[in-house]
Amino acid sequence: MQIKRTSPVSGITRNLDINVTKEQLVRWEAGALIQDVMSHLSAEDREYLVSGITDDEWQRMFTEDERSIESAEHVQGAD
Repeated sequence: MQIKRTSPVSGITRNLDINVTKEQLVRWEAGALIQDVMSHLSAEDREYLVSGITDDEWQRMFTEDERSIESAEHVQGAD
């Protein structure tokens, strides 16, 4: 099923083909836990459904965060 989401990280709107049924989406939107209703999906696909953030965006965010931390630690060590 084509699922449209807008990433709060990039602002990009995407349509991804996710292996879910309308019934599964309805159960999740009614309050069931996504990992229970859609346990066959990867964590990345579930995250996209929940937040609109793709795995590539997560990887870039954490890589950038790690670089920032390393830079800050390097600067602190220079004192």
